Amino acid sequence: MDTVKAVHPTYHCGPVAAFGERDAGLLVVGLAPGKHGANATGRPFTGDHAGRMLYEALHRFGFATRPVSAHRRDGLRLIGCRITNAVKCLPPENKPVAAEVRECRHFLAAELATVGRGGVILVLGGLAHQATLRALECRLRDYPFGHGLEYEVLGGRTLLCSYHCSRYNTQTRRLTEPMFMSVIKRARTKVDAS
Repeated sequence: MDTVKAVHPTYHCGPVAAFGERDAGLLVVGLAPGKHGANATGRPFTGDHAGRMLYEALHRFGFATRPVSAHRRDGLRLIGCRITNAVKCLPPENKPVAAEVRECRHFLAAELATVGRGGVILVLGGLAHQATLRALECRLRDYPFGHGLEYEVLGGRTLLCSYHCSRYNTQTRRLTEPMFMSVIKRARTKVDAS
């Protein structure tokens, strides 16, 4: 982070706290702050490609007051939603290692504990999925990752899986906008039914 701060002195370059309502019906779990996204702005999924797709979807289904998240003080609010990452700081080479995920696990576990019965935990990507299952103390083999899969987990909550809305996944069409919107719509349906 010091190297990034030297090149980009206005960047946040510190741990990125969760954003949104405490005890929300939907908790979105990403992997780590992006170098020119959350690491720059200090707010999860703000200022990068993944955030554009995520906030547009959250807005479309009533979880956000605006479709675009430009910076931390832009007035965007989440409604019944909270966003966090499994790793709180920018990882080296923008790729978290297992030790970082373990080090931040207690933060993720605390966030997961705020999701009550009937709530939805939306994991973005396989690594966030694994980190979430470990923080919930679930066996990974009982909950394989796949886009659109959902599971009931401890406490009557739903674990909903999506490919990460990264530029790579969207440009290669591994994740299309309709695919992502359908997962957010499913989250909306589950939250409304609880």
